[in-house]
Amino acid sequence: MTHPMPIDALPSMRELNVSNHLLDDREALAAAWERDGYWFFRDVLDQGAVARLRKVYMSVLDEHRVARADDPEADYTGEDLTGFPFRMEPLVAREPWREFVGEAPIHAFFQRVLGDDPFWIPTVEYRATPPAQTRERSRFDYLHQDGFYNKGIPFQICWIPLSTIDEQVGGLALAEGLHKGPYLHDVNQPPLFPIPAGSVPDDAWRRATYQPGDLLMMHINTPHSGLANYSGRFRLSMDIRVMPASGHTPIIGHLTDLTSTSVSVLGEDGRSGTFRVDTDTYCRGIDGRKVPQAEIPMRMQAGDPAIVAFEGGRATLIRPPH
Repeated sequence: MTHPMPIDALPSMRELNVSNHLLDDREALAAAWERDGYWFFRDVLDQGAVARLRKVYMSVLDEHRVARADDPEADYTGEDLTGFPFRMEPLVAREPWREFVGEAPIHAFFQRVLGDDPFWIPTVEYRATPPAQTRERSRFDYLHQDGFYNKGIPFQICWIPLSTIDEQVGGLALAEGLHKGPYLHDVNQPPLFPIPAGSVPDDAWRRATYQPGDLLMMHINTPHSGLANYSGRFRLSMDIRVMPASGHTPIIGHLTDLTSTSVSVLGEDGRSGTFRVDTDTYCRGIDGRKVPQAEIPMRMQAGDPAIVAFEGGRATLIRPPH
């Protein structure tokens, strides 16, 4: 006779491989990346910089009276969550990530691990996830591969915990080694193309108990998901995208023209271009949904901020920065 898994339990997951000992060994770092599809570093990000970023989060939670600004645990006060900015719009508007990555020790670490100056993609997720109000059988929030929704930008995902995130708080889980295969997303289920249940073998899942100062960097095609928060406190993290500055970087700036067959963009760094748009161009909104080609001019227009990735004369991706 089998017994159902407790509703607050996670399937058995092995610990992430720690990569600290590989720092400054480019060959070993590359081999681990190719094998696992991620690097996990313990206590490498400056604690002062992490604390200053966390303080910005806590000011928003305090403003909404859902946690006290000075509470190191970010315990949930029980205040009604109606009106709480679950997408942390105040932080999206303020863009504290820019101050964070501009801090000298943060910049220096990413130079070290990339072997190049970092080029930041301003697609940032600020997570201040309250305790789950209901408990589902699955703890997985939304299994996905970033590369499917961001064609043509070979960035690395940087997931940064801002507080202790244990099994109850949830955090992030990834599927080790599955970055080398085809996309798992079902192309027959537009517009989000979800990954079907059972696509990831149980023994591929990895996670850890995360601490401030830790950094998880993932391959763009590594399947991963947030885990529902079954604790009594907020789960605080930020994820951001980076790539070597000498790589094939997208143009980040404002659209100067957009039709269903072409897009023109002027970048913040002075680059510009006009690129062909076709059915394979992934024009997406903030929710990841693909916009049909004919509807693209109805969703974005000249003057809008945008990220445009391209291969030759064709646009592979058009998306808002946020």
